[in-house]
Amino acid sequence: MKPNQRATVYTLLERNTPGREIARITGIDRKTVRSYRSRWLGELANSPRVATGSVPAAIAETGIVATQIPPPWPPTPAPVSTSLCEVHREFIEAQLRLRRNATAIYQDLVDSHGFTAAYNSVKRFVSALRHKEPEQFDRLSFLAGEEMQVDYGEGALTLVPGTANAPRYKRPRLFVATLRHSRRSFRRVVWKSSQQVWAQLHEQAFRYFGGCPQYVVLDNLKEGVLKPDLYEPELNPVYGATLAHYGVVADPARVRDPNRKGTVEHAIGHTQATALKGKRFETTEAQNEFLQRWETNWAAKRIHGTERRQVQAMFEEERAHLKPLPLLGMQYFSQETRTVCDDSCVRVAHSSYAARPAAIGSKVLVRIFERRIEIMDLQGALLRTHTKAERAGTVVLPMDERVFNPSRETRLILRQARQIGQHASRLCELMFAAEGRVGQRKLWGIVGLTKRYPAQCINTACAQALEQGVYSYKRVQALSERLFADAMAAMDDGANHEANNGSQAHTRATVLGAKLAQQHELIRQGDEYADLFTHAAMAASAAVAKAMDGNPGGQV
Repeated sequence: MKPNQRATVYTLLERNTPGREIARITGIDRKTVRSYRSRWLGELANSPRVATGSVPAAIAETGIVATQIPPPWPPTPAPVSTSLCEVHREFIEAQLRLRRNATAIYQDLVDSHGFTAAYNSVKRFVSALRHKEPEQFDRLSFLAGEEMQVDYGEGALTLVPGTANAPRYKRPRLFVATLRHSRRSFRRVVWKSSQQVWAQLHEQAFRYFGGCPQYVVLDNLKEGVLKPDLYEPELNPVYGATLAHYGVVADPARVRDPNRKGTVEHAIGHTQATALKGKRFETTEAQNEFLQRWETNWAAKRIHGTERRQVQAMFEEERAHLKPLPLLGMQYFSQETRTVCDDSCVRVAHSSYAARPAAIGSKVLVRIFERRIEIMDLQGALLRTHTKAERAGTVVLPMDERVFNPSRETRLILRQARQIGQHASRLCELMFAAEGRVGQRKLWGIVGLTKRYPAQCINTACAQALEQGVYSYKRVQALSERLFADAMAAMDDGANHEANNGSQAHTRATVLGAKLAQQHELIRQGDEYADLFTHAAMAASAAVAKAMDGNPGGQV
């Protein structure tokens, strides 16, 4: 301080003026006044004393004799003063209950109550009135193997890949998984996080511990929880499938509730403050190796402050309570939503995959694995599974589901021809071999004859066409019509012999009149009609064969 300021402070000190008052009068900070008070007392103690009664009042009050070294100057008690805010205590307390700050209260006091003091007076008064109740933290205890807590933090500075020429260091993400009962932790750093990376880190933690807990507690990061909800949080599909594969249930903590997973929060802080503080690594692999060695040699061997037991000893007890690991690891996938196109397929990576029975235009879930594709409805029910296409533009659609395909049509026709009979199948195969796909029209015609004539008649007609060497639809149609007519004539003869009363026309009219009925006394069973048609066709075939034997090479 300047000499005149120092003299003013010393004069006020001799008058026993409080430090707050000196600071207000001189404009000097109270800490500065306090330091000069100590210096002034030291000067008084070391100066010669006279017994003339002219000793300063500060020395006289302390009873210091001139020939003795005085004791330290006692602090001067501040005079008790009443705050100008005391008269407004009731109003200020009401505003504090409304969670208003000191600035707002001061402004209301000036505007509505004629308050004339400074803002600092209100600030000090409000600070004295605020009493924050200590927050209670209940101690949670968990069974062995019951819970694992996971979270992300920041690792140590690591050289960014690809910046060796111009070294640049950043902090990778630090994943920590801690068993709640034993406090044993798994630590791993990664550069980037994703749905699959987050799930893979859990899988590595399970393998590291040698088993799985019952529950995993996490916060609501996107890699784990798509939509936070107090009652039914929506998990990420990849993360949910990974936990289901290992038989673990996710228990996301409430939003803005880090104390629910305080164990892993403390483990992250312990790792950053003890293991990684001030360190640098050239690669994430080197940092992961260091973390694993530090966990084994130091963190696992420490005596836990709360449990007063070694972490490794508690982990050995907990290991037996962890659920066994599955034999196969998790097969990771990416899940997307697709719309079924008009060809009953969904498009994935420029390839098409059959999606039936999903309706055209509906939404489906597609899980893309490394070597296969799974198509599910929105409720998660599996609809189809396909091998993943190796080339873009591939259409993975079974032939029997295609809308039109000439090869599929040919197989369909030949299959229907085989159902007619052996001769019909042989004739159709020869016709297709001779004319190719163009001859499919003739094949359709032969197969379509089953709508008008019995299959036995058509098969016999095809046999006659093969014997004659005439591969024609019209020839088969004519032969089938004649064979059917002969069969009907034979049936009419039988009906004439069986009729006891009435004429043939009356019998036919009665039969025709009963066609619309399902059951009638004149309608026989279907098996009887089939036997009749077969007998007539065999008789007609025998007659044709006999005629051909009598006229070799001729036409019937």
